[in-house]
Amino acid sequence: MSALTNMVKVETKLFLRDSTTVLFGVLFPAGLLLALGTVPALREASPGNGGLRSIDIWAPTALVFGMVMIAVQHVPAVIATYRERSILRRLSTTPAHPRSVLLAQTIVASAAVVGSAALMIVVAWALLDIAPPERPLEFGVAFVAGYAALLGIGMLSAAVARTSSAANQLGTVLFVALMFFGGAFLPRVLMPDVLREVGEFVPPGLQALTAAWSAEAGEITATAGGQPFWLQIAIMAGIAVTATAIAAKLFRWE
Repeated sequence: MSALTNMVKVETKLFLRDSTTVLFGVLFPAGLLLALGTVPALREASPGNGGLRSIDIWAPTALVFGMVMIAVQHVPAVIATYRERSILRRLSTTPAHPRSVLLAQTIVASAAVVGSAALMIVVAWALLDIAPPERPLEFGVAFVAGYAALLGIGMLSAAVARTSSAANQLGTVLFVALMFFGGAFLPRVLMPDVLREVGEFVPPGLQALTAAWSAEAGEITATAGGQPFWLQIAIMAGIAVTATAIAAKLFRWE
């Protein structure tokens, strides 16, 4: 356990030194929401939105940016770099098994995602008067299931990417694809039917996060169709388990 604790400390220091990841993975969601909050039209309630402001509906989407960035871009790039530099191979000859690196990386990345979410929720409430999630338990379940699905995909990317360059390129493609098909770039009501149906199976399950955050916002997104809340949670859990299992099968230490 002491070896894992030391590994977590090291990975935490390395994470904090990565200014790009800290900026875009941890601080960007709150900053993005604050920037959108400066647009007067987004702060006005609309009868068509059930009395909600556009900024209220968009809050869960801002949260997704940090989740996706850390899970599918940062984590695979770090692991691929360790493999490329033979760090994982050298660790296999020491008491600190390479699995400790993966576990430590997962712990640090998950803590960063939780910290990013907490920061955004507090900033949204304190500065933009956006109410915190109405159903915190369901929101927590949706958050964990969605992030687990993203992390599973990230680990699968790390398993197949042999170099840091390949991991960065694959991570960028995955980021854009997940954000687009998941409905983060384009509102569900404006998406073609095919894209909406595909989006139901795309992590982190933005519709479930939105529904747990606000019942009114969930009803608005549900007007464009969609899976029931718990079914989408089951889908995210299934993706997490499947992607992680495949990643474990394909993963190589060197």
